[in-house]
Amino acid sequence: MNAQKKEIAQARAFIKSGKNLAQAEKLMLTLLKDSANRNNEKVCVVLCDALRKQYEEGNMNMYLKKPTDTAALFNVAKRMFAAYEKLDSIDATPDDKGRVRLKYRYKNSSFLDGYRKNLYSGGAFFIRRQQYKTAFDFIDMYLNTVSQPLFRDMHYPEDPEAAYWGLYCGYKLQDPVMTLKYKDIALRDTVREESTMEYLAETYKLLKDTVMYEKMLTTGFYRFKRSAYFFTYLVDFYNSMKRPDLALGIINDGLSSKENSELYLFAKCNQLLNMGRYDDCLAICDTLIARNDTLADAYYNAGVAYINKAIELDKQYTKANPKLRKQVIAYYNMSLPYMEKHRVLAPDQKDKWGAALYKIYLELNMGKKFEEIDRLLR
Repeated sequence: MNAQKKEIAQARAFIKSGKNLAQAEKLMLTLLKDSANRNNEKVCVVLCDALRKQYEEGNMNMYLKKPTDTAALFNVAKRMFAAYEKLDSIDATPDDKGRVRLKYRYKNSSFLDGYRKNLYSGGAFFIRRQQYKTAFDFIDMYLNTVSQPLFRDMHYPEDPEAAYWGLYCGYKLQDPVMTLKYKDIALRDTVREESTMEYLAETYKLLKDTVMYEKMLTTGFYRFKRSAYFFTYLVDFYNSMKRPDLALGIINDGLSSKENSELYLFAKCNQLLNMGRYDDCLAICDTLIARNDTLADAYYNAGVAYINKAIELDKQYTKANPKLRKQVIAYYNMSLPYMEKHRVLAPDQKDKWGAALYKIYLELNMGKKFEEIDRLLR
């Protein structure tokens, strides 16, 4: 008890002199580590005073444009809020008769109210430094003041923008718990709603929550049809779930609002190719090429469509029906200019046009070209 009194007196002396404030804080934190002092009001009051003095001194130095460690000052602010919240929980403890007689709450909440926004500023400061865990802790404390008993009479509104940045920190850390903690508030930030939904979709994907992943992608697609992200990943999702009909439905919905979209048209062309609807695919390929004759993948899809038509027809070929073989050769001839054009436009995509041209040259008995492609693929 005497040692405790001595340390409290020493800390108060440091605070009064304005020197060794960090040491005063340390003395009180050491006392609080002892279970006997965990709810000691006097110790908490002195700790709050030490932190308040540190923060006010740092704030004044910044105001006077003296050299100031900004990160350290923000950290003092966070520790100060935590200390005052601890003191408030002690202050709100009922006495032996079950009565709560608050001595500090109104004065302390009024004081802290002037600095609350600095918690948010601290979060923004550490986001710029890409220290996302530290940034989240600041934003978390800032958002938590809304429900903290200490600030009950302040009636703080929820802050969707701050919630978004908290969600962003969790996303950057690939931490689903952090990301989802304030998601409902973050979704009210209409300025950043698209990004919020994208980060949430990625988080549900990480959690392997296919129900919520699909829901977020679907909602995002219908709300932001200009976004390539929601459209592309939703189509990929339905294809991965072996539901090409749903994927095609999404593509058609996209085209209904933006019928000339190159993105949607190519997606439909690709989807039809994968579904074996080759003639429909070819019609769209030719439409795309007519609009933009440098779309390498449109030529590739058209070439593959003709090759696939040839392969399917060749399976039906018998000597009793030689006309089928002529049609097979005709399809390979139709594929040839598309695939050669794809090679010209995308010479680095040898893994795509290489095997296709090998097959075409072989079937069409194009000796020199076949030998050239054969050497190239070895």
